[in-house]
Amino acid sequence: MLPRELLIFRYQGDSVIPKRLPLDKKFLTLAQQHIDCFQSCVGQPQKELEEKLALLEGNSPEYRIKRGLNHLLKNHFSRFEIVSPIKPSYLRQLVFRLASQQPPTASSRQQVIESVAHFLSKELNRQVLPKEIEDGLYADLEENRILIEFSPPSPETLIHRYNLSQVQGIFYRASHITLHAYRNDPGEYKLLFRYIKFFQLMSYVEGDADTGFTITIDGPASLFNPSTRYGLALAKMIPALLHVSKWQLTASIHHKDKTKKTERVFQFYLDNNCGLVSHYPKNQTYDSLIEESFANQWKKLNTPWRLEREVELIPIPPGVMIPDFRIVHPDGRYFLLEIIGYWHPQYLQKKFYQIRRASQKNLLIAVSERLNLDKAGIKSEELLPQIIWFKNQLSPMQVLDRIRELEGGTGLRGD
Repeated sequence: MLPRELLIFRYQGDSVIPKRLPLDKKFLTLAQQHIDCFQSCVGQPQKELEEKLALLEGNSPEYRIKRGLNHLLKNHFSRFEIVSPIKPSYLRQLVFRLASQQPPTASSRQQVIESVAHFLSKELNRQVLPKEIEDGLYADLEENRILIEFSPPSPETLIHRYNLSQVQGIFYRASHITLHAYRNDPGEYKLLFRYIKFFQLMSYVEGDADTGFTITIDGPASLFNPSTRYGLALAKMIPALLHVSKWQLTASIHHKDKTKKTERVFQFYLDNNCGLVSHYPKNQTYDSLIEESFANQWKKLNTPWRLEREVELIPIPPGVMIPDFRIVHPDGRYFLLEIIGYWHPQYLQKKFYQIRRASQKNLLIAVSERLNLDKAGIKSEELLPQIIWFKNQLSPMQVLDRIRELEGGTGLRGD
């Protein structure tokens, strides 16, 4: 993302419109120039890179665009490291201590460097050259860090990242966000809700998978003490939203006029036709090793019951519950499965509160024997018919046996 000073936007009536770069020859060429500049500086200190970027910027009126591209390349595609065989702070300690013991002269600096090199050669039992002292003395300063790795994006990728970052910056000043998501694959909802939870956004969810969901999110400007950290967390949710097929978003954006000492609220609108490109992967990984192991074991079974991952959404305002698996029989019967492994008491309390609110008779709960439900204030006997206890791994046969028991011993394991 971009810092505030590199955000570019304009106001049109009551709306705010962030800057976007077109994928035309001019900006593709500009992006490639900056990529080439970084590529040419691999193995060089950061100050060398900054000098080349300053020449590339020149007196251009588009300096903020250029600095924005540099910021993204530096923070998301580059890796800088302190390169010094000896810890710089230790080198300074030795040099300053020795330098304080003699008056400064034209030749004293070199004498101190050579004396420290001689001392370290004995201490480390290897030859330490004076140049190592020179190079390492301030190697930990930002300007002296070495660009040791650069993963060059394509010019199109860089411009897409720039446009997304400009939109993300709008949400630094948001107070209220309303998101409508509709006619989407349940897996897309799952990914969106997972990111909302991961970034600890304050949200209220209404609706269901058939009609869609309306998600109301408080922005950083709505807090009693506006939080930069919360604003960044909200902005980080936007790339996840781009993986959802159908959605609309409106946000209230606060703008303070420092000259007039007034504040005005603008509106920002975004939908699935915005043309932005996410750099987040479509997460197909499992939430835990227990889930992954269970799914892999299921594939080896000879059973008509089909295992589907995270396809059922159960609205429980102010949130939504998405069980880990759905187990479906060819005749249409199905069960939901939620696996609860190793979690802290607060999570357990919230999870079992959701389970009680859901009132789903076909919801199975697999619980690790390592969990202390009583300590978390959970009465497991209230859900006893639905609970499946497991030790280290959850066996698919345990789940099929419980299904058979709940359906009256009809021998459904194999048919």
